[in-house]
Amino acid sequence: MARKSGLGKGLDALIPTESFLRTGESAPLAAGVLQILVNQVITNPHQPRTRVDPEELAELANSIREHGVLQPLLVTRGVIPDQYILIAGERRLLASRQAGLERVPVIVREATEQQRVELALIENLQRADLSPLETAEAYRQLSEDYGLPHDHIAERVGKSRTSVTNTLRLLKLPTEVQQALAEGQISEGHARALLGLSSSQAQNAALQTILKKELNVRQAEALVRLLIGQKPPAHPKITKPPELAEIETKLRQSLGTKVTLKHHRKGGTLVIHYYSDEELTALVEQLLRES
Repeated sequence: MARKSGLGKGLDALIPTESFLRTGESAPLAAGVLQILVNQVITNPHQPRTRVDPEELAELANSIREHGVLQPLLVTRGVIPDQYILIAGERRLLASRQAGLERVPVIVREATEQQRVELALIENLQRADLSPLETAEAYRQLSEDYGLPHDHIAERVGKSRTSVTNTLRLLKLPTEVQQALAEGQISEGHARALLGLSSSQAQNAALQTILKKELNVRQAEALVRLLIGQKPPAHPKITKPPELAEIETKLRQSLGTKVTLKHHRKGGTLVIHYYSDEELTALVEQLLRES
């Protein structure tokens, strides 16, 4: 089964660079790069990232004071003359303001509102800047606000459809669980395990057990299985050979869900787990399409 590589079409393929300059703009520093006043750039109202670490921002501001902005911001023209809307580079913009820069380098692109959401999401995914919930919210915008099916979102961001669907399901978790995930008290693996419970009350109760006992992801999955009445394995778990463990890991990453590989002398079993009818449908479609 072939794995997807990269992140969809990428920033350059999604929207074209403008080939013209308007009166009053600086001459380009390099092909397509302009210097404009930092106050001419307004932030993207659909920026997926909702939190910027103050210490990281201060470090970036210090670097910009010393070396300048090494990578241009990506912007599109606003409705008001000489105003630009940020598509990608929010941390660089905030740090440039903090560093006291008067002008910043930009690349001007033509982009619709939907394309601004897509590009901001792709750039943040490329830099691994988004939390799981921020990624889920960006997927939600593309799905609900712009009517993109999950497989179209997956194509644009270079993920599997199952991964997109699983990430979106994080938004169905109760507030307490989402807050614990956002604050780093639990990982995305913990949160996905809790999705196996059918009610918010059960999920919140399991969350408290995970936090109190400091359970890892595997232990959290075992707790959920216990709570829904699944019996534990009859025999002690046998450590997999490294080569089989690597195959299992690659399958999990490709399919975006838990995969269990059991190998015997004359064959074995491959178990693909799913936690909803929607996940099952997405997995079947992906497997049939890529087989």
